[in-house]
Amino acid sequence: MSGPARGSGGRQRGPRRPPASTQWMPGNAVSLLENGEAFFPRVFEVIRGARREVLLETFILFEDKVGLALREVLLDAARRGVFVSVLVDGYGSVDLSEAFLADLIAAGVHFRVFDPRPKLLGMRTNVFRRMHRKLLIVDGETAFVGGINFSADHLADFGPSAKQDYAIEVRGPIVARLRSFVRTGEVRRGHPDARPGTDAERAGDAECLFVVRDNDAHRTDIEQHYRIAIRAARRDLTIANAYFFPGYRLLRDLRHAARRGVRVRLILQGEPDMPIVKVGARMLHDYLLDAGVKIYEYCERPLHGKVAVADDDWSTVGSSNLDPLSLSLNLEANLVIRDQRFNQVLRERLDTLVSRHCREVKAVASHRRPIWRAAASFLAFHFLRRFPAWAGWLPAHTPKLEKVEAPPRGQAEPPDAHSRQTG
Repeated sequence: MSGPARGSGGRQRGPRRPPASTQWMPGNAVSLLENGEAFFPRVFEVIRGARREVLLETFILFEDKVGLALREVLLDAARRGVFVSVLVDGYGSVDLSEAFLADLIAAGVHFRVFDPRPKLLGMRTNVFRRMHRKLLIVDGETAFVGGINFSADHLADFGPSAKQDYAIEVRGPIVARLRSFVRTGEVRRGHPDARPGTDAERAGDAECLFVVRDNDAHRTDIEQHYRIAIRAARRDLTIANAYFFPGYRLLRDLRHAARRGVRVRLILQGEPDMPIVKVGARMLHDYLLDAGVKIYEYCERPLHGKVAVADDDWSTVGSSNLDPLSLSLNLEANLVIRDQRFNQVLRERLDTLVSRHCREVKAVASHRRPIWRAAASFLAFHFLRRFPAWAGWLPAHTPKLEKVEAPPRGQAEPPDAHSRQTG
């Protein structure tokens, strides 16, 4: 099977260090789930069918109609004897009420908070080093990976600020690797750590690679796999990303790809949930447009996706943006996929965004820009392009994993279950 992740071309130098996550697993089936309308019903259906285990990690869990619906299916699973483990981020999942949590704990749900930090003058102090992953594994057989949180703002009826986003459902041997990671906090080499009774049989034709970013052995893995794909692309590359402030090397790889004849398209936010995102992204436009990169702004509603496709069979879906927080600070998880059918589906969805809901960004002639604005853009651009490296110098404290309450007696954990700390 050919694909851009298999190598690089030209005389350009490759990334300084190869990514630590390199073990591809064949035989998987991958399905795209677009927005909450597709994602939430499917997730709830799979949890309702759980027989042994539900493992959930999410950045945001809000106490709205989506969070309440999730609580009900988790309660039902726990009460029928399924082991249920939930990990939420202490910054992203704020203000869950005692009433919301009480029934879960009473039912035996193993509920933990990543890095719960106190507030200072009403503001949370753990702004950086967030647990930004969105992972769900059920019975070691079905997994969900992507960028969709458990909150109502991923549904269209939320209004103009509803998010456009993507996730995937995956079955097959790669699921055991995801389960092992959620159980141990490590991406293990050589063996998937399958649990007895787990269905790891071949489910499809997709090769999958589970890639994480942490503050230990996998600091640059996701960025490196993006760079490998960009450098190896021969015909087509499309990246849809909510927060786009990558480092200089990735920007340079995009320019080189466009100059060697690859159709390079970026789909970025036109109606961002944070206005500063749009201002910052514009600082990079001229640098990329000058090389032939096509930039489109999605204007229907805020874009929250973190996906990419290259050539015929390479794609990625996950939680990682291409910005300093995701590339240098947060704990992230992506699935990289080699599969022509999935690539075609995702590409068609992105093509629809471009043709129906985006406006193309055009270069602005230099003589039309005031000198002060050009100077400000120059300084901001060079700051932003280097910020991911600088951000990585921030202290990587060892975060706390706080169990909200010990499970009641009689709720047994599987033999290999244990708490972990990640940084």
